[in-house]
Amino acid sequence: MKKVLLTLTAVAGLTVASQAQVTGFEKGNVLVEGNLGFNTSDNKNSEVKTSSFNFSPKVGYFFTDKLAAGINLNVGTSMNDQYGIDRKSKVNGFGVGVFGRYYFLELGSRFKTYAELNVDYNNTKSELTIANTTTENPKTNKFGVNAGIGANYFLTDKIALNFAFANIVGYNTSKVDADGAKSVNQFGVNVNEFNNFFNTAQFGLTFKF
Repeated sequence: MKKVLLTLTAVAGLTVASQAQVTGFEKGNVLVEGNLGFNTSDNKNSEVKTSSFNFSPKVGYFFTDKLAAGINLNVGTSMNDQYGIDRKSKVNGFGVGVFGRYYFLELGSRFKTYAELNVDYNNTKSELTIANTTTENPKTNKFGVNAGIGANYFLTDKIALNFAFANIVGYNTSKVDADGAKSVNQFGVNVNEFNNFFNTAQFGLTFKF
């Protein structure tokens, strides 16, 4: 009987200890992440339907317990359908880049916040369809350097929810791939994004290996 009690006590102790373990990243871990954004609306008054989809996977390596760097991709599409006048516009985009991420604040054992710097190249292509006649527009090439913040909430030791809130500071330049086209440069500090960051946030999953 004593052996049974000792065994049950040991199992209970190990269970409590495992639940109390601090989750997070360590040097040598590999991060695999995918952020997903989707939005759709249909305005019956103006007879306009819009939709957008964006998927941003990334892979990173932790050089320290708090610092990771890696590569990311970005695939997206958006559509504006003015069905009242049979006019549709569509934009497809693809991008590749590198990122660096630093975890600077932990709230408990599961909630980790980070700052992230991204350097990206994107290519977008658009088309316009009017009365079943489609016209393709020249491609647009874009280069950007953006810094933002986000957070992970660990569901288990290996899986976390990811919230990429907003880009706080960014510099972007774009140019249409056509003769005589000039570049368009933009620089911004978007502190107002935090008034309602759910309008710009991307949500996804983070996996630790």
